[in-house]
Amino acid sequence: MPQPNLTKYAWLSIAAAVVTIILKVAAWRVTDSVGFLSDAAESLVNLAAAILALAMLTIAAKPADEDHQFGHTKAEYFSAAFEGLMIFIAAVLIIVSAVDRLLHPAELESLGLGIIISTVAAAINGVVGILLLRAGKAFRSPTLVADGKHLWTDVVTSVGVIIGIVLVWITQWQILDPIVALLVGVNIIVTGAKLMRESIRALMDITLPEEENTAIAAVLAEHTTDEVTFHGLRTRLAGRVRFATFDALVPGSWTVTKGHNLIEEVESALREAFPGIDLRVHLEPREDPRAYNDFDVEIPIPAN
Repeated sequence: MPQPNLTKYAWLSIAAAVVTIILKVAAWRVTDSVGFLSDAAESLVNLAAAILALAMLTIAAKPADEDHQFGHTKAEYFSAAFEGLMIFIAAVLIIVSAVDRLLHPAELESLGLGIIISTVAAAINGVVGILLLRAGKAFRSPTLVADGKHLWTDVVTSVGVIIGIVLVWITQWQILDPIVALLVGVNIIVTGAKLMRESIRALMDITLPEEENTAIAAVLAEHTTDEVTFHGLRTRLAGRVRFATFDALVPGSWTVTKGHNLIEEVESALREAFPGIDLRVHLEPREDPRAYNDFDVEIPIPAN
């Protein structure tokens, strides 16, 4: 089944990153706020991550070939992991800048203009972040989901910085500026850790979400009869492609054709419920004891 081309969303993310970098750098230059500087640094990470996302989505869209017979969809996880790493780097830069400003306070200028510019940048990131999250969930793309979450982290960062700068403007407490920047750094470290953890788990061939495993098991239960049972159900996720394997146990007296027809019927039902799922089914005689001890771990299939 051909995979959708998602690179247009990566280009959208790149465009948004370029525009917001220009805006946030402008906000920093007119105010000399380390809070705005930290916000701009995170947008630089957005740009680097979006460029890598474009590359990984391009690779992931390639069809299976002789060297990658199950496709290239796992490439998306490298983008999500890299984005998490880049967030860590941005956090370190932000924290260093904030500590320096704590040690060497400076008067802020043109705060009203800086707040307006930063608000426009946050609005752009918010809109693009929503689009990426919706597309990522619709197409089950970990790259787009990670990019969308990062943009929303950036929005939260911008809102926090803006609130901090407003408080500086009202109270004239200049120390609030680096304190806000430090809080921003801690916040994005948490986001980066979560992204990297999810990507590493996925690269380790994590099983499908529990609700999807339950739904697959339910389809198999619907086809279970006095003669037919299923076991050894195992699943994994590679990018936006689902994989499932299981055994179909039938009477040894069945013909190959009858067994094949059963498997075709079951696969058709599963593909209707999970379009694009990659299935591997092993047909075994139910009278053979060797048919029951293949797997140490499997997803339970409810009795019909």
